[in-house]
Amino acid sequence: MNYLEYGKAICYSGYRKGQSPKGDSPTKEQVREDLHILVNDGYKYIRMYDPNRHARYALEVIRDDNLPLRCIIGIDSDSEVNNRECPFEVQNYTDEELKARIERNDREVDKLIDLVKEFDEYVVAVSVGNENTPVWTAHKVSEQRLIGHARKLKANLDKPVTFCEGALDWPNITDLAKELDIISVHSYPYHYGTPIEEAVAVNKEHYAAMKALFPDKQVIFTEVGWSSNSTSPSYNAFVDGKLVTITPKAGEPRRQSVDNEKRYIEELNSWLEEDKVIAFIFEAFDELWKGDVPEASECNFGLYNEERRKKF
Repeated sequence: MNYLEYGKAICYSGYRKGQSPKGDSPTKEQVREDLHILVNDGYKYIRMYDPNRHARYALEVIRDDNLPLRCIIGIDSDSEVNNRECPFEVQNYTDEELKARIERNDREVDKLIDLVKEFDEYVVAVSVGNENTPVWTAHKVSEQRLIGHARKLKANLDKPVTFCEGALDWPNITDLAKELDIISVHSYPYHYGTPIEEAVAVNKEHYAAMKALFPDKQVIFTEVGWSSNSTSPSYNAFVDGKLVTITPKAGEPRRQSVDNEKRYIEELNSWLEEDKVIAFIFEAFDELWKGDVPEASECNFGLYNEERRKKF
């Protein structure tokens, strides 16, 4: 059964200069500007990551301006264990701190339920988390805990429930998949070291593999994208499940470029339209809060820059 019909989809995180998920949120007028841009460019779905003020403003604008947008909203869980294999940060939380993080995650589920009930008409699906199961994640949550959150959402909301995870990790969480209505997949040829010429072919392979693994589920992508800039020609990539740094050989062109982002998005959109596959492009707008400098790779996945101008 397909819960969502085909339409253009994009991840929306509207934090601007000086704003971040742990700091100041965009104002409602800034959110209004963003959502009208996305509607004018034909987007039907947006994905948001937290049941926070930013998401509330987006839902209020969609309602008040009668925008033809609908949302997937989830929770962004804190790590509930110390993941010693996380390459991004050293985790050494005390038992008391881990207990507090577990309680915080439970409250986030409750906040999501309350928000969706208030804006029921504008939410098409809910997610129990985001990249919580890989060996490298800084937000590790057990499969059983995710199952518990999925069951709570199902018991309290009349919405399809999903979980957003990488294509390489879904084979390891099939018990969770049984509880879900939609399988939401992240597929990043950029992060696998894939040449730009072969990038969309990798997305196609992942989609086929997920459809074969979960034949009775709707499969969508909730993150696909390509970075347009980086402080270095080197880039981090996941090879055999481990994060490694790849340095191009002398004379090789940089893979992080507007030209490569343009090529990837155009080839991807052509396939998505032809096969009517839903894929949330990551990301609508550049996210400068993610890096120490604006040129950092993770800051530059947006189709629009910080000034809300299209890159191509």
